[in-house]
Amino acid sequence: MTESFLHYVWQFQYFDKHTLTTTAGESITIFNQGYRNPHAGPDFFNARIRIDDMEWIGSVEIHIYASGWIDHKHNTDAAYDNVVLHVVWSEDKPVRRSDGTSLPTLELKNRVNEYLLLHYRRLVYSPDAIPCSSKLFEVKPIIVLSMLEKVLVERLELKASAILRMLERNGNDWEETCYQMLTKNFGFKVNNDPFHQLSLALPYKILLKHADKLSQVEALLFGQAGFLEEENEDNYFVLLKREYKLLSQKYQLSSKRLKKIQWRFMRMRPANFPTIRIAQLAGLVHKGQKFFSTITSIEDENALAKFFSVRQSEYWIHHYHFFKEFKKEIDTLGEESINSLIINTVAPVLVAYGKAKADPLYINRAVSILQHIPAETNRITTRWKELGLNVKDAFDSQAMVGLYNNFCLKRRCLDCNIGASLVNPVQK
Repeated sequence: MTESFLHYVWQFQYFDKHTLTTTAGESITIFNQGYRNPHAGPDFFNARIRIDDMEWIGSVEIHIYASGWIDHKHNTDAAYDNVVLHVVWSEDKPVRRSDGTSLPTLELKNRVNEYLLLHYRRLVYSPDAIPCSSKLFEVKPIIVLSMLEKVLVERLELKASAILRMLERNGNDWEETCYQMLTKNFGFKVNNDPFHQLSLALPYKILLKHADKLSQVEALLFGQAGFLEEENEDNYFVLLKREYKLLSQKYQLSSKRLKKIQWRFMRMRPANFPTIRIAQLAGLVHKGQKFFSTITSIEDENALAKFFSVRQSEYWIHHYHFFKEFKKEIDTLGEESINSLIINTVAPVLVAYGKAKADPLYINRAVSILQHIPAETNRITTRWKELGLNVKDAFDSQAMVGLYNNFCLKRRCLDCNIGASLVNPVQK
């Protein structure tokens, strides 16, 4: 038994309400079960319930055992004094509010259909990574679609909230914030953290001052990333090291410089090495177009793809590391990588900007962009495809990744429209 199951039972009123009484024998009539509270405090608020001849409007708190009220110290918390009904699976002891008044309690253990509990257990204790794998074909497509839309909105809002917090730390500087977000995503998961640290150690405003000189942009990025600490006679390396020495002194950067050991190269293709990605980021800076201003002014995905299409400098076309020449040409930033940057940077930034400005135009644009970009292919989207779901665009793939990570893996089946529909009791 879990509290999430009891929340589900109470929210949808899936229990026998015939001659409903409290454990003290008082009659109960439920006019409105209330609304789920996503914040701290009682589980449901604005419930409307009659107990004997008295009608109450207040909160409902739910526990597996009544003693949970005491275990969670609600008996000493005045914030719970407005609870009008305590809903429990089993009342192991009577409890009181902080003011000493008795708390009416409804016990559910003999009122819930065994079929409901059985199907809940089969779902959440399934050995499959996606608990509903064997039953997904039974779910109506409209239910699946509504859940995917819900998850995508939550995923975008979560990312947007993180960006808005970043914006606050940056003194409401959108360009700096967008640069930090974009630079982090140039790490393509494996090197996200060091790329993010690099963006914090090297302010965008400094890069912009030298955007017209690619060698200086590369010197700043590679130097601050910790790649220019060695001694070597390679002409390109010597040039960058000399430039970085002058610029780091000018802007007092050396104290924030990263260490080479922070970067990960293992089990990666040369085209994905952080050195190549840094060179491509330098090329994007060298274009001279401010990141945030450009992103918010471009209205379609083709123009965005063109903006992100960048070729690293000649040295990095034939080197995957300093001093290590590669016979074949190393790929430039490809379509899949560009789409990843748009999905993980552009869409969340547009949503954050739309929320900050209370302008749905930017939020709608973000959704439209995702609907026109090919779906990502990864182990999660492959799982959903194997179950028969159509993953046609980035809107779908992002939603499915969010559904898998935030609901399936955490066994939040009762918070999912798909899982809840499978647990729904059969009316006999």
